[in-house]
Order: sequence, then C-alpha cells, then structure tokens
Amino acid sequence: MVQPIASSKVFDAAVDALSGLPGIGRKSAMRLALFLLKQDKERVSGLGNALIELASNARFCDLCHNLSDTERCGICSNPVRKGKGLCVVEDLRDVLAIEATAQFHGLYHVLGGRISPMDGISPADLNIESLMERLRIVEFEEVILALSPTMEGDTTAFFLYRKLAEFQLKITTLARGVGFGDELEYADEITLGRSILQRQPFEQTLRS
Repeated sequence: MVQPIASSKVFDAAVDALSGLPGIGRKSAMRLALFLLKQDKERVSGLGNALIELASNARFCDLCHNLSDTERCGICSNPVRKGKGLCVVEDLRDVLAIEATAQFHGLYHVLGGRISPMDGISPADLNIESLMERLRIVEFEEVILALSPTMEGDTTAFFLYRKLAEFQLKITTLARGVGFGDELEYADEITLGRSILQRQPFEQTLRS
C-alpha cells in the first residue's frame, strides 16, 4: 500500500492559524493558504506586517471606544462631527455599517457588546459608565440607541433608556426597517440608512 506523503508542517501551521478566524473552516483555510503560497513573498510579507501592525499598534479611542491610531479617533477629533447627536452602538462593526450609509454625521459611543446574562455579560462589562460621564460633560440633544433588534439588543436598549432618564435628552432608536433578530452589520446600506433617517422616540417601541 502506498503511504500518504506527509504534509508540510509549515503549511499545516498556516492552515491552523487561518481556520481559527471567524467564519473560516478548515477547507476555506486550506484554499487561502494555497492562494498565499502562490503569491510573491513581498505580497505575503506585506499582509503579515499589516497584521502585526494591527496587533501591536491599534488602540481604542479614549472617548468613544472606537478603533483608533491615536488617543482620539478620526470621528471624535473631526470638528465637522461635533453635532448634537450621539449614536450608541454595540461594537466597531456597527460604526462601520452606519458610516457606510453616510446618513449620520454626529458622534458615536461603542458599548463593546450587549447585555446577555446567558453569556455572562452584565452592564458592568460594557462601556456604560463612560457613556454616562460623557453625557454629564457634553450637552447632547439626542441619543440614538442604534442596537441590533435582538432580544439582547432590546434588553440593553431598555436598560440604557432607564439609565438616561436623569438627562434632559431626546432618546430615539432605529426604525424597524431592520428585521427583528438581525445584526446591524448585515443590514444593507439602504435599509440601515432609512432606519437612521426614520428613527423614532424610544418610548414608542415600549408601546408597540
């Protein structure tokens, strides 16, 4: 019987590393590894260096917790974005999704997740206290609770709504153009953009 040829340890290590990424199974990892194997060394090295740079030097904005290269992200430091609206989102992917619609021109606050007792995530695990401190310092006219319309997202939105009662604020949420159970990052730009433009007072969602 012909013995199978031993696989390359270097190739196997690359496949193992790639298959550890979200949404990438072992077959997809093998295809990616084979693709990289056919590229010139400069291109592969550039990819590797970019990932090392990301891991070593990427940081989060001290104010809104968005991804940043400096203490303040490009949105917080942009004077044009100094509007009266503050959009509260779950994570970085939601900032990217909303920015892609070009329908919101205010500032953000990234919670870093959503309340989920099943997953052991409590309000203390999120960037809620920094949100409260921010609202005590800066006079915003409106806070948009742009959270995914899931059970956990709605729980987080209601918790924040109760917390924000101490402020004289207009509290709104996205129009339900985004279906219940959907994540914001997967909504198409037109639907998400319309949901932002047609946002409604949060109180209305409590009566619906």
